[in-house]
Amino acid sequence: MLSDARSDEEGAAVPPGRRRPPGDRLALRGDLRSALPDATAAVVVTALVFVFLYARMESGASDTVAVMPFMDDPGTYWMYLLSQAFGWSALLWAWGTVMLGLLLSGPRPARLPVSRQVLERWHRTTSLTTTALMFAHALMFAAELVRYETKVAWAERLWVAFADTFVPGWYDSGTGQIAIPLGQGALYLAIPLGLLFYVRHRIGANAWRRLHRFVIVVYVLSVWHTLLYGTNVWYGEWPRTVLWLLQLPVAVLLLLRLLRPARRAERLGPPGGGAARPGWWVRAAGRVAVGAVVVGLLIVVVSGRDGGRDRPTHPPATAPHSQETD
Repeated sequence: MLSDARSDEEGAAVPPGRRRPPGDRLALRGDLRSALPDATAAVVVTALVFVFLYARMESGASDTVAVMPFMDDPGTYWMYLLSQAFGWSALLWAWGTVMLGLLLSGPRPARLPVSRQVLERWHRTTSLTTTALMFAHALMFAAELVRYETKVAWAERLWVAFADTFVPGWYDSGTGQIAIPLGQGALYLAIPLGLLFYVRHRIGANAWRRLHRFVIVVYVLSVWHTLLYGTNVWYGEWPRTVLWLLQLPVAVLLLLRLLRPARRAERLGPPGGGAARPGWWVRAAGRVAVGAVVVGLLIVVVSGRDGGRDRPTHPPATAPHSQETD
């Protein structure tokens, strides 16, 4: 996992008479400043994805329009396109931060392109950027719903958009009944799990380390949400296969992390007796499960059976979410 390296700012001088902020707060401030270049790059990538999606919708080649023909108007549905762009950037940054975390949490590689401290800082800053992108993705989706619900008063429009976007189980249309709660779960787990690093000295290093392992759950929920609800990977075609393919290095690194843990206590020796036996079986089952995931991903990529829908001859012409009425 991450080391306990402190931000450089902790060594800064404090003006006389002024109380020094807690070290955790200083570390967070330092990482927020370090995240500015990373966040700027994320905004640039998001803008490029938005332009790409806008151009495809304008040209009539958009898969989103193939799924929902009524959206064949990028000038009207630009907030939805921006939500999609933030979503894809969030998934890309989530992929990067998970890869960095797995690289850092396993046995130290013989060679690293930069120092371990730099990789740890990148892991933390990309994690903060990922959370911000996820929130922006949800916020723009809510903004599109506010624009869409034209038949009710503003207060009700705001409530409907908020509930559909942020209240689990509220969205009641089509695939979104499953996909949106998955995305909400990813967002609501990402915020505390990402920020726990900055209070690890208060909750204890062991508790933080155990909780931090659930970051992989955030990533799995994010990918699942995308596969279910991402109209750009809706059909069983090459974009969806590429998305599956990108999960292979994550699964392989996770498997290596489990098979060769850096901490002695996590190594899988002979099964012990008594109280140690349940823990041994849990660790063994985890290794088997991740190994099965690697095999499953290979089968999906090689066979091309990736769960995508067949492109219909006559696409649906109705909106997936009916407007509210008085």
